[in-house]
Amino acid sequence: MVFSSLTFLLLFLPVTVGLFFLRPSVIWRNGVLLLASLVFYAWGEPVWVFALIFETLLVWLFSHGSVHAGSPGLRKLFAFLGVALPLGVLLYVKYAGFLLVPLLSPLGIRLPETRMPLGVSFFTFQIITYAVDSARDPESFQPDPLRLLLYVACFPQLIAGPIVRYGDVREALSGRDILPEDFTCGMQRFACGLGKKVLLANVCGKIVEETITAGASGGRSVLGGWYFALLYALQIYFDFSGYSDMAIGLGRVFGFRYQENFNYPYLSGSISEFWRRWHISLGTFFREYVYIPLGGSRCSVPRQILNLFAVWALTGLWHGASWNFVLWGLYFFLLIVLERFVLRGLLPRIPAFFRVPVTFALVLTGWVIFYFTDFAEMMAAFSSLVGISSAGRLPIATPGLLAVVRKYSFFPAIAFFAAFPLWRKTALRLRPLAPVVLTAVFVLSLLFIVGESYNPFIYFRF
Repeated sequence: MVFSSLTFLLLFLPVTVGLFFLRPSVIWRNGVLLLASLVFYAWGEPVWVFALIFETLLVWLFSHGSVHAGSPGLRKLFAFLGVALPLGVLLYVKYAGFLLVPLLSPLGIRLPETRMPLGVSFFTFQIITYAVDSARDPESFQPDPLRLLLYVACFPQLIAGPIVRYGDVREALSGRDILPEDFTCGMQRFACGLGKKVLLANVCGKIVEETITAGASGGRSVLGGWYFALLYALQIYFDFSGYSDMAIGLGRVFGFRYQENFNYPYLSGSISEFWRRWHISLGTFFREYVYIPLGGSRCSVPRQILNLFAVWALTGLWHGASWNFVLWGLYFFLLIVLERFVLRGLLPRIPAFFRVPVTFALVLTGWVIFYFTDFAEMMAAFSSLVGISSAGRLPIATPGLLAVVRKYSFFPAIAFFAAFPLWRKTALRLRPLAPVVLTAVFVLSLLFIVGESYNPFIYFRF
């Protein structure tokens, strides 16, 4: 079940909200939310929902042991098991076929086929944050295993984040006041995210597919390469930030305050700034639970580079079991090392009007690596960006591409400007009309969902 489906919007969400607010007791509300979350996950993963429950309860037992064990050795053992169990499950279901099968196949050893469950990377990282935080600070231990299960399985952020750290919601799990303003603002944020997803991301995705088809049938071109890269960059931004908006909005409806996950990343003046603005919860996780424990920047330059390499190799692998994701992570690793250790003194002196478009072009190049799992197709896409292929110079445009451009007219320009805060002053002036505008966005999104079959969530596969 996805947020942008009629089943969710017209059945699941109204029933869940109605039952949730039927009684003010935190026990009742937590119970309704937990049951709804398990139904939500079981809708798409009827088997893995039991694995999610079992894994969470085992980690709770390990954290209980790490907090209450009588000896330091046992505490360390339980703490290790609390991290190793979810991490081991993630490595097997997501990476066994990628890393182990090529090694074991020549030996005649076959691994049982396992389908990767939805959202496994997101809820695994959340379980790990609890295991680590409770081992570091016994006060973080959650004595009620059902509350821990609610933290892990809470449906607003279960499938595609944002990654919620346990410490951010620990107190809210025990009791929270939900004001009318929380419900109103939460639903408005949800409507905004739904509009991003359905009205912007889905249309951008259709243009991406038609651009690729036009290039395959009518030949590649320079304009086609950059048109594809721009539209895919907009699609993945509106898709993921729209989902995050919906998750943050629903979280507020149910009394949780999730951290922001995007902050106009395409406005960045450097790659480092881009990653402070893009998928903020993932960057925070790797900084707090990988980079800093490895020594962070409090060590020699070679060790800092090694730490950054580990973080970005893992960041690439987190996005998928494919070499293009590893290459994508290492691409950003090289750019960040270049910024931090080579251009450190020069970057601040370069005007923003130059740094921002250069950064944006570098990010677009990265999204090309991210999109293509086939290296031959990736290199063909890069040949379009530079205008040169093995057959010679490429044309600026082709008739097939121009037909796609004419078909969608000014939509790419509208989507592009919507990715920047250029409309903020207008939005502030229209603030009193926000409920009317967002209601219209919600209704229009419903109409688009009814009329269109293209409705994927990119980050579901991670």
